[in-house]
Amino acid sequence: MKIHTQLCGILAAGCVLGVALTPRAAAVTDDEFNALKNMVQQLGEKVQKLEGVHEQDQKTHEQDQQQIQRLKEQTGEAQKTATDAQQKAEAAAQAQPPRPMPGEGNATHNFTMVGDAEVQFGKTDGQHSGFVLADFAPIFLFRAGDKILFEAGFDISLQNNAPGTFNGTGGGPTTTFDMSFAQLDYLFNDYMTFVAGDMLLPLGTYTERGAGWINKIPDDPLPRDVLPSSGIGAQLRGAIPVSQTGQSVSYAAYLANGPGSLDGTGNHDQLDLSSNVGFDSDGNSIGNLHGAPGGGGRIGWFYPWKPHYDLELGVSGMASQWDTSGSLLWSAVVGDAALHISPYFELKGEYIYSWEQTADAGTPTPWGWWIQAGYKLSGLNLDLPIINNLELVGRYDVTHDGFGTKLDRWTVGYVYYFSNTLLFQGDYEFLHSNDPTQAHNRLVFQVAYGF
Repeated sequence: MKIHTQLCGILAAGCVLGVALTPRAAAVTDDEFNALKNMVQQLGEKVQKLEGVHEQDQKTHEQDQQQIQRLKEQTGEAQKTATDAQQKAEAAAQAQPPRPMPGEGNATHNFTMVGDAEVQFGKTDGQHSGFVLADFAPIFLFRAGDKILFEAGFDISLQNNAPGTFNGTGGGPTTTFDMSFAQLDYLFNDYMTFVAGDMLLPLGTYTERGAGWINKIPDDPLPRDVLPSSGIGAQLRGAIPVSQTGQSVSYAAYLANGPGSLDGTGNHDQLDLSSNVGFDSDGNSIGNLHGAPGGGGRIGWFYPWKPHYDLELGVSGMASQWDTSGSLLWSAVVGDAALHISPYFELKGEYIYSWEQTADAGTPTPWGWWIQAGYKLSGLNLDLPIINNLELVGRYDVTHDGFGTKLDRWTVGYVYYFSNTLLFQGDYEFLHSNDPTQAHNRLVFQVAYGF
């Protein structure tokens, strides 16, 4: 548009000039005529140059239009390709089965080994110090499908004068091998699971949630010795959410063989909490040492009010025959509680009471309780890496054996976290008892690794 305006302006100027000079044509000199001729020639040259520039601009405009058209075509092709790919992906996804078919999948994705290992160094009053325990506890997990799981745990220990040893001599360094549990889990739905096998019994929560390297103190609470940790049987368990606040009610109900009598007599010193399956002490294959399985269960309430702040309360119990004739009853009840306040502080404990009907000593009632607290020093917000990796722990536990002997213990110590799964623990235990043979203070250090 600008070029056309310039051309018109030049032509108009020439016309005006020509009109202005017409009346005086007779008086024009040769010099003036030549000057005018040169001016007209220069104007013509400028017109030609402007026409050339206009033609070049026109060609450039046409090229730009062609380039835009090619880009539009390429964009359309790319969009079509993307649409085709999306349609193919959706079709492929619809063609796949919603669940893995039986027998399919990589076996290495279904099998996992976890567990822990510990090494202890200790010094008991009146005894030599030394490395007192080396323990390896693998847990094998197998997932056969969306609903079928299998898990088994073992405990392999090396220590001096350990009972139940391979060589049976009872002296020197010996290795013990125990199967802690082996159970099959079938998930009915989100709220119920069926369990069968050698199960961890939900008597309290310690056995399922606190044993091994997870426990922040190297040994078990004293009252746990009056309870079985596992049993052969079947179980239904699960949890039901309550409202939309994160609360839930957990439950467990089971049948298990229960404790047994080593010689079948029912005398108080023959109670066996852990080995009632398969054979009696004479090698006879009888399955259960008494006539009927025992039963038990737990119900718990979990209440979180914000992240890292929660409370859990539970009550559990079990009752079972334990002598061969089935005339004597063993039973226990457990109350448990756990409190978390911030990511740094926790408090937990259990109260345990049991009854043991006997053929020779009436009905003794072993009982006890324990409470344990821990505080992570990272909650102090100090710029000290070593301090931030420390957790201070303490525990009080007491047990009564039902025959007049009492043992109580105070434990203070620490946990140093090299990582979330590599721990260095140290504890000092103050023991008091009315039986002088049991009152020995002890210092324990432990390196524990969970994998």
